Amino acid sequence: MKTRKHKSDLVILFSTLGLMALGLIVIYAIGPMRANVLNSTYGTNYDSNYFFLGQLRSVVLSLVAFFVAFKWIPYQYIKKFAKPIMIIALAMSVLLWLLAVSGSSLAKCELGQCRWFNLGFVSFQPAEFLKLALVFYLADYLARKKEEGSIGKWKEFWLPLLIICGASLGLVVIAQGDLGTGVALIAIIFGTLLMSGIPMHQYLLMLLITITVAVGAVVVSPHRMERIDAWVATLSGGESSDSTYHVDNAMLAIGVGGFFGVGVGNSVQATGYLPESINDSVFAIMGETFGFVGLFLVIAVFAALLLRMLKVAEGTAKLDDRLLVVGVFSWTLAQVVVNIMAMTGLIPVTGITLPLLSYGGTSMVFIAFAIGLVLQLSCYTSREVIKENEDTSSRRGVGRTYHSSRRRRS
Repeated sequence: MKTRKHKSDLVILFSTLGLMALGLIVIYAIGPMRANVLNSTYGTNYDSNYFFLGQLRSVVLSLVAFFVAFKWIPYQYIKKFAKPIMIIALAMSVLLWLLAVSGSSLAKCELGQCRWFNLGFVSFQPAEFLKLALVFYLADYLARKKEEGSIGKWKEFWLPLLIICGASLGLVVIAQGDLGTGVALIAIIFGTLLMSGIPMHQYLLMLLITITVAVGAVVVSPHRMERIDAWVATLSGGESSDSTYHVDNAMLAIGVGGFFGVGVGNSVQATGYLPESINDSVFAIMGETFGFVGLFLVIAVFAALLLRMLKVAEGTAKLDDRLLVVGVFSWTLAQVVVNIMAMTGLIPVTGITLPLLSYGGTSMVFIAFAIGLVLQLSCYTSREVIKENEDTSSRRGVGRTYHSSRRRRS
């Protein structure tokens, strides 16, 4: 197989840019309402444009990351440092945990969970960097093990993999209490494993073990069980309560939006009724604002982006490149599906952002960088090389225009 360079995938390019622009519009509309809610509830002094300017800064940084990954940093160069990047990501998560345990002001905590570094002028969430690092690491690790012929072997393959993946999940789900990010990490792990060529019985066994451990992590956590109970109450049509408040208002927002929505700037739920209106609940706010038509278009854009990622993976010749694309695809798909299903009451509410749309800097920057690498790989396709002794007479004239053929005859 041989690769040739061609134009990048325009669907991936414009889908990414369009989602960023839409998120900026939504935050511009509901940002002042969010500022008023926080000011009146907690006595803060946010300016009405605070959240819009924050989102604008995030979009600018994300665009820089996106085009740096697309144009200026070859993935072949990045993958040489996959292992050091993974070590740095794990070390940052350990450092955050140590700072949180010691009560340092460098660890930013909300609702009892410490998930950010507080750097004064900006906060940084290492779990988002860990997602990207895990994509790099798995793409390189699985491709090397496949080439060595050791894939599926316990000591050479599974033991190092389980240590890295187990440490990643432990630092995120247990130390940071972030089950939403844990779901994304699991999606990355099992998405790339599925494409790596491991024996299917081993894959299914590890999947079963992971699901069992995940269920156990939910059962032993009173907070997570409360969310399960709230979800069951919602499905059974029980009375509204404090535990069902979030999903009730999310579904109310989507219902009120109707077919065409109430229009930009007319959201009621964003005035303080719907929790996390600019973050995890932005899909419900868009349903209220743009209606069923708007949500359908948003889902269609995400679907187009994800399908084109699969197309890039299909046409990529090298296994490590293909695994990178699959890792980014799995990451994006998990966050889109989990967020939308949670906001529509199909699964319990969990804290996970909607990629490229939700308010936030770290999450948008890193997923934009990852998609930029996918766009870079979309510039290359695989094609079959014609053998030197192959009779090409039947191929003569293929691709020749009508006028060139006519000139030859004349």
